[in-house]
Amino acid sequence: MSILSFNTKVHFGHGERSKLLAETQANRMSRPLFVTDRGVIDAGVFAMATESLTDDLTKVIFDRTPPNPTEDAVELATAMFHAEKCDGVIGIGGGATMDLAKAVAVLAGQAAPLWEYCNRHPAPRPIHQPPPLLLMPTTAGSGSEVGRSAVIVFRNGVKAGIGCPQIVTAAICDPELTLTLPQYMTAATGMDAMSHCVETFCSPMVNPPADAIAIDGIKRMFSSIERATYEGGDRDARWNMMMGALEGAICFQKGLGAVHSVSHALGALGYHHGTLNAIMLPHVLRMNAPYILDKMSIMSAAMGLPVDVQLPLVFARLNQRLGLPEGLSDLGVKQEIFNDIATAALADNAHKTNPFVLTHQDYVELLKQAW
Repeated sequence: MSILSFNTKVHFGHGERSKLLAETQANRMSRPLFVTDRGVIDAGVFAMATESLTDDLTKVIFDRTPPNPTEDAVELATAMFHAEKCDGVIGIGGGATMDLAKAVAVLAGQAAPLWEYCNRHPAPRPIHQPPPLLLMPTTAGSGSEVGRSAVIVFRNGVKAGIGCPQIVTAAICDPELTLTLPQYMTAATGMDAMSHCVETFCSPMVNPPADAIAIDGIKRMFSSIERATYEGGDRDARWNMMMGALEGAICFQKGLGAVHSVSHALGALGYHHGTLNAIMLPHVLRMNAPYILDKMSIMSAAMGLPVDVQLPLVFARLNQRLGLPEGLSDLGVKQEIFNDIATAALADNAHKTNPFVLTHQDYVELLKQAW
């Protein structure tokens, strides 16, 4: 690890959604494409996020973001961007919405098959002249507003990232936009963020600043996730969850691990990403434990627990208290696909930075344990 980089300008805090007007003006947006979904609109969160905007700004709205952002959806939104002669992109929503907005900004600058920009392509295209891009998260989960890539389900069946670490012009993180997020989504997206901090900290890549950030994220979220889930109006818990989600994504430069290599493979089939990460986290930690004993102790201490606590069991019990599914079988995953999922996990970039190198059989066994 020879380059330490934290790329994105972030407005962070309660009420910071008011900065949206200034950012649209600073970036000369008069007709931006808003990327969002119907749930965010119907819940009134979109209106809340955009309340500072004046009537002289035209809102062109793409509200068909799927639960897992797809290549088809990116192309539909990009076609709207061009047809409506938009001059910027503003993503307001969860991780799927923000990843979709980032991919639209990638395609809007230069038309080409989206796969040609993917990290998994043998020679990814450079990104040329993307429009200004603003992101406003409405969940405390993916941290995509500061993440290094846009994760998309491509038409070839692969779920993978488009490397675009500097494409976001500015992020506006206002915890008040998460106050009405339902319990299940608070829990599932929160455990997504928790898995980011845990996996990046456990990555063997050497990056002490990122490690310190990840540990701070783990500490904040472990003490806040249950309050945020069951006392949704707790502003302090919502603030700490959004900060922890941002911190986890800042640390993506260290790489992730087997939690994500599996969840990306299963996520390509339509399963919810945060839920998958919550289910897989205890089992991956148990498998990785012999290789990260020192890091397990550091994480336990940060969480206010004895250093010799069984951390996989701690996370399994946390999932139970949050009302999340205990196993893949609860999601309807069939064991007959495990070989294919193991093959896909081996090809995923997150596989490369797990604390030890899993084999195909290791992945199959891991999936059985998590079933």
